[in-house]
Amino acid sequence: MTIERITSADVADEELALESTVRPRRLDEFAGQDRVKENLGILIDAAQHRSEPVDHVLLYGPPGLGKTTLANIVAAEMGAQIRTTSGPAIERAGDLAAVLTSLGKGDVLFIDEIHRLSHAVEEILYPAMEDFALDVVLGKGPGARTVRLQIEHVTVIGATTRVGAITGPLRDRFGATYRLDYYTDAELERILRRSAEILGVSLTDEAAVLVARRSRGTPRIANRLLKRVRDYAQVRGETEGAVTEASAADALALLEIDERGLDAMDRQLLRAIAEHHGGGPVGLATMAATVSEPIETIEDVVEPYLMQIGLLARTPRGRQLTAGGWEHLGLAPPAGPAAASVQQPGLFDA
Repeated sequence: MTIERITSADVADEELALESTVRPRRLDEFAGQDRVKENLGILIDAAQHRSEPVDHVLLYGPPGLGKTTLANIVAAEMGAQIRTTSGPAIERAGDLAAVLTSLGKGDVLFIDEIHRLSHAVEEILYPAMEDFALDVVLGKGPGARTVRLQIEHVTVIGATTRVGAITGPLRDRFGATYRLDYYTDAELERILRRSAEILGVSLTDEAAVLVARRSRGTPRIANRLLKRVRDYAQVRGETEGAVTEASAADALALLEIDERGLDAMDRQLLRAIAEHHGGGPVGLATMAATVSEPIETIEDVVEPYLMQIGLLARTPRGRQLTAGGWEHLGLAPPAGPAAASVQQPGLFDA
């Protein structure tokens, strides 16, 4: 998969090597998500004291925040092997059964995009998570019978950007559920300095601050921007490849990333809502059509960040620009009754 937007939180195929290089291996190396880390630490320590596998864990939140990294850390802390797959990759119940029977005691099965599992696959997963067993149907028709096969006690870690899309029975089988939130600028600065050290990039403190502020609260985007500003500094910089505040600012300007981390598509979306829909409310499908992006991309990636920084509000009638959104575009909000809802989006948040 190739990522067209520099601010996309999805991971491109060519970025897998970078992610593997800079990915933290232990819980104490992981920056940010302090509450989740503390809870996971307690979960892991308790399991080790009892000499048991870790309870099943569900991680949810926007993409690029470290769900896969945390799954790998749990396995590493427990000294277990991890098998990684995704909901769309498990097409048949037999595929999941083959994976589960290949795991040893205490091993971790990480299922990314777990909300995209088919119903048939979910039915196999229920007894595997609850009773550590597989219900196999032998034969067909009236003579068919079900045989229960025991499997090793394993840990299932699920990750999703859409926790509401997970069925209730599956969600209930996770003993621990944690939400990952966007990172603060200070946390991103720590991540950038660590990544720069691993990659051998000379990064000034001022440059780290600048890049962190424009990384949309997402480590994956921060590391991607670090690579781009490094390239710019090597080609056009005046300090022998060192990334300074000036070279970072020039590189980000060339990439059309503004001071809030918005790219050209974000601004196009906000401007379309302002100019063609009077600031909203406007439906999700209309927003997606405006910028020629899938509805899922708008809902899972673009919209959460715009709402997080107060530029867009979700109301019962659709999405609406806030006063901050109008200000960011340098436009005046509409006068009259519509202005009141623009000024106070929190009153109508869904």
